[in-house]
Amino acid sequence: MTKSNIILVKKFLLSLQNNLCEKLEKIDGSGKFEKTIWKDPDKGSGRSYILKNGKIFEQIGINFSHIFGKKIPSSATVNRLDLTGSSFEVMGISVVIHPQNPYIPTSHANIRFFIALTPTKNKIWWFGGGFDLTPFYGFIEDVIFWHQTAFNLCQPFGANVYSHYKKWCDDYFYLRHRNEQRGVGGLFFDDLNSNGFDQSFKFVKSIGQGFCDAYLPIVNKRKNFIWGDRERNFQLYRRGRYVEFNLIYDRGTLFGLHTGGRIESILISMPPLARWEYDYKLPKDSQEEKLYHDFLIVKDWLSETKY
Repeated sequence: MTKSNIILVKKFLLSLQNNLCEKLEKIDGSGKFEKTIWKDPDKGSGRSYILKNGKIFEQIGINFSHIFGKKIPSSATVNRLDLTGSSFEVMGISVVIHPQNPYIPTSHANIRFFIALTPTKNKIWWFGGGFDLTPFYGFIEDVIFWHQTAFNLCQPFGANVYSHYKKWCDDYFYLRHRNEQRGVGGLFFDDLNSNGFDQSFKFVKSIGQGFCDAYLPIVNKRKNFIWGDRERNFQLYRRGRYVEFNLIYDRGTLFGLHTGGRIESILISMPPLARWEYDYKLPKDSQEEKLYHDFLIVKDWLSETKY
């Protein structure tokens, strides 16, 4: 791994952060990102961008960080025990979008680049990332469009890439204690380096640049739907699941906490409001019940389309 490779990745991630801000501000039409640049001489630096109380989006967090340390946390070595005790350098961008309108799904995307120096001085690098969709009210055409876009982004890189990373996403975004999927999935990948730097970097650029192509048409389609207290209360209830996943299972959140990073940036993914209700019962034959039965399931969403 050369210094020039690291510079290329960082340049792309910073550019992607700016590009995402521009596109999301444009579709919102009102909200503007507040930008915080932070630096810790012992741990790294970053840029945290947040939009609050826009016309469409209640909150968006887009965080870039570039950090380093002498001992990689266990949350990053769950599947790589050979890296235990390694020093590390990692940079990445994470995006979490919490809309006002409950008919617009929450969405998340991230790209990360790890470099580890093992105790035997062996340097290892890899990419990880992906994107996923978390609706509160399900529309089959939205989910098919989301997965079709993901499929199209993966196609140039191999016939089985989409199915492999789609399954990985389904497996990862699962709340074991609830026996529930967090949403309708998307793509998730990690330890990406087997095809060499150039091809791996090309893939993550495609995913990062394609995220808005998958998400913004759904926002446009649902942004004018009328909603009231019932939809809002259900949205806040389902946001509670988002919080549970992030604090219990999310490897990015756990990595940030374990490295003692900037807490405001680590928890930028949290919704501004959420709620919990003891022994909540779904209204029978309702749209809320339909979400659980028809959407929060592992399914081949493209099975009825040609691809």
